[in-house]
Amino acid sequence: MTKVPSLDYHRIVATLQRAGWIVVRQRGSHIRLQKRLPTEVLKVTVPAHRPVKRSTLAHILKQARLTPEEFLEYLR
Repeated sequence: MTKVPSLDYHRIVATLQRAGWIVVRQRGSHIRLQKRLPTEVLKVTVPAHRPVKRSTLAHILKQARLTPEEFLEYLR
């Protein structure tokens, strides 16, 4: 199992966008993204922090239904 890296929020948002997520709004220091699936809409919130803690990113990936390996593939 790959460890989740510690990254700035803009790299996380850009990586999620490459994975098909869309930024729907930003309110204060939180960026909201969503992804439509055939049966549901997934939503995640990314805090605008530099850097985002590894544990926070791990929770975001769990909500986004992405493994750390899949996330790292989109990161490149």
